[in-house]
Amino acid sequence: MSSSRIEIFKQILETDPGNGNVLFGLAKEYEKAGLNEKLIETLTRYLASSDDEGNAYGMLASAYEKSGDRIKAREVYQRGIEAALAHGHPSMAEEYRQTMASEY
Repeated sequence: MSSSRIEIFKQILETDPGNGNVLFGLAKEYEKAGLNEKLIETLTRYLASSDDEGNAYGMLASAYEKSGDRIKAREVYQRGIEAALAHGHPSMAEEYRQTMASEY
């Protein structure tokens, strides 16, 4: 169950708060559980300490969209485009560009 996985990730973070893999895993669990505020908080923390290739930016932008903050979502999509291109993921960058073009 999702809540038990959330608790496991939180316990691991108590002893290793900077573990990017665990932060990303926790964010995925928050996403599955529909806990948007926790998702935003966790992804923001993850992105502050990890060199993400673009995926987390898309998740974060989507969370901001769901919370009604389209300006922040657009900013995050732009950062995601830059990260995706820097890591050799042009199709991800294009997906984010298309999302911004069609929804903003």
